[in-house]
Amino acid sequence: MGIPGYERRRAEIVHQTELLVSSLTDADLGIQVPSIPDWTLNQLLRHLGHAHRWADTMLRERLPEIDFSRNEAQRVSSYVGETPSVLVPWLREGAASLAEVLGEVDPEEMIAPVDGFPGPRVWSRRMTHETVIHRWDALNALGLPFTLDPEIAQDTLREWTGLALPYAFQRWPAETAPLAGTGTVHLHATDVEAEFVIDFSGQAPVVREGHEKASVAVRGPVVDVLLTVYRRRPVEGLEVFGDRELLDLVLDRVRF
Repeated sequence: MGIPGYERRRAEIVHQTELLVSSLTDADLGIQVPSIPDWTLNQLLRHLGHAHRWADTMLRERLPEIDFSRNEAQRVSSYVGETPSVLVPWLREGAASLAEVLGEVDPEEMIAPVDGFPGPRVWSRRMTHETVIHRWDALNALGLPFTLDPEIAQDTLREWTGLALPYAFQRWPAETAPLAGTGTVHLHATDVEAEFVIDFSGQAPVVREGHEKASVAVRGPVVDVLLTVYRRRPVEGLEVFGDRELLDLVLDRVRF
C-alpha cells in the first residue's frame, strides 16, 4: 500500500469533510468535545473550517511564506448556538474551495512552504489529516462509529511521525526535553504495511521506516495506533512489548 498522491489528497479533503457533515443531521452542536474539552462541537467545526480557509487563502494569494496572522482556527470561543443548517454548507464550501485551489497551483511551487517543502504538497496532506482527526473528534463526541480507509490511515500515522512529532519538539521544548537520550519506540500497524521506529537517543527524534528491535513496541490496527499517538484513545487494547514507561512518557509529552 503506497502513500496517497496529491490528487488523492485533494479529493480526500472533500470526502472526509462530507463524511463529517453527514453525521451532523439534527446534532446538538453545543455539546462538549471530550478529546478537546475546551471546545464545543460548534467550535471544533469552526476550527476545522477556518483551517481549510487559511490554507486556501495562502495558496490563492501565492504567499512566499506562511502567514500565521491569517489563521483564525484557534480563535473560536465566540461561536455559540449555531446549527448544522449554518455550519454544514460553510464546511462544504471551504473544503471544496481548498480542493479547487490545490488543483490550480503547481504542487511543486514554493507557496507557503513548510520546512523548505513546497506548500501545495504539504498543505494538501496536512488538511487531509486535520480533517480526519477532527472527524474522529466529532463522531466520538456524538457517540457515532468511526471508520477510515487503511491507505489514508497509514498516511495519517506517517504524517504524525514526520510533522507532528518534530513540531512538538520545536514548539514545546521544555515538555519534550525529558525524552532526549531515552530510547526507541516502534509503531507497528498489524493490518497494513506501516512500521516506524522513533529514535529518541539524540536531542531531536529521528524516524526510520521499517521493522527493528526497539526499547518499546506498540502493535495493533493502524487506526488504533494513530489514534493512540494523537492521544485520542488509551493504549489499552494494543499490544505493548518492552519499556511501557517510555511509551507513557512519549504519549504524555508529545502533543499536536
